[in-house]
Amino acid sequence: MVPSPADAARRSGLRRMRVVALALLGFAAVVFLATLRLDHDGVWGYVNTAAEAAMVGALADWFAVTALFRHPLGLPVPHTAIIPRRKNEIGRNLQEFVTENFLTEEIARERLAAARVGQRVGAWLGVPGHRRRVRTEVVRVARAGLGRMSDDEVRALVADFLVPRLVREPVAPIAGTLLEGIVDEQTHHGLVDLGLEQLREWLADNPGTYAAVLGERAPWWSPPWVDEKVIGWTYQQVLAWLRDIHDDPRHPARQAFDDLLRRLAADLQTDPEVMSRAEALKERLLTHPQVPETALGLWQSFRAALTAAMDDEGSYFHTRGDELLEHLGRHLVEDEVWRGRLEARLGEAVSFFVNTYGSELAEVISVTVDRWDGKEAAERIELHVGRDLQFIRINGTIVGALAGIGIHALAQVAG
Repeated sequence: MVPSPADAARRSGLRRMRVVALALLGFAAVVFLATLRLDHDGVWGYVNTAAEAAMVGALADWFAVTALFRHPLGLPVPHTAIIPRRKNEIGRNLQEFVTENFLTEEIARERLAAARVGQRVGAWLGVPGHRRRVRTEVVRVARAGLGRMSDDEVRALVADFLVPRLVREPVAPIAGTLLEGIVDEQTHHGLVDLGLEQLREWLADNPGTYAAVLGERAPWWSPPWVDEKVIGWTYQQVLAWLRDIHDDPRHPARQAFDDLLRRLAADLQTDPEVMSRAEALKERLLTHPQVPETALGLWQSFRAALTAAMDDEGSYFHTRGDELLEHLGRHLVEDEVWRGRLEARLGEAVSFFVNTYGSELAEVISVTVDRWDGKEAAERIELHVGRDLQFIRINGTIVGALAGIGIHALAQVAG
């Protein structure tokens, strides 16, 4: 495993604290030896006893801390090198601890509510620089995604995956159900209105074309003035008919068209002959050799247009994107009901993720620890907590000295 700069800083801190703890032990040893032959009936007795007890405390805590990670002095003392010997069990216990105490629905919802995600995101998006950053990241990700898809990959995706899959899948029942829903909800009326309006405008702008088409169909023996009268009358009738259909939602022509669509929707779901014809038409269209090339051409046009829009910060892509982000931010800040709904949906998503994948996510801990050998596991854990554990040695030295003073005082009183 390659050490990171953070690991180097931790190792340096661990080394310094070891030196401090060892220096205190050495100081206690020097004091003990220096006062060993002095008169112990006075103050030097307290000093000598404190130094002796400090050494005992320091050595005991050094043994305890060291025994977690390795055999002290390399001696195979029982119940030492605990982490290398039981790393797998420690990893599993840590996994269970994280799963039971962190990756729970209650904690996740509580932390999400405390974070006030909606309001903070809304305020963040209110800053133009932040919105620009969002657009920049979206453009960077989109450009990377577009660059990774070559023309050959798109052609292969269409020819080898999409087309064969669509050919195998029956489309008639799906199309019938979709068409039935469209007719029942009348969502096609807008498209019908648009078609009628465009057709009427075209006829109004091109009376000569209409007259030429009908004039070719007139009998050869018909006088020209009669043809002009008939064509002019039918032209006005067609315009009026299209206007009536457009303006009257209950026009018989509209109802007839809706009935036709309903019959077609039902036939696509129940009539074997219509279903067979629809499948044959679908297969004929999809298996045409030009389909992959057409799809590739559409993809190339889309990619070129999108790339050009992303590169131009004054394009509609950027201006509209900034407007949408600004509107979203303002909505999150000002609309409490909408913000509450968004945070409720986020809470449901987080709960689903935690309940479904929480245990698998925590399993990363035990799997990672299992991959380490015992020595590596001990080194990694000591690197992160060893510096703090050195305070145990320091505290043991100080507490030992104080205990030694107390014990010596009791001995003096009892003597």
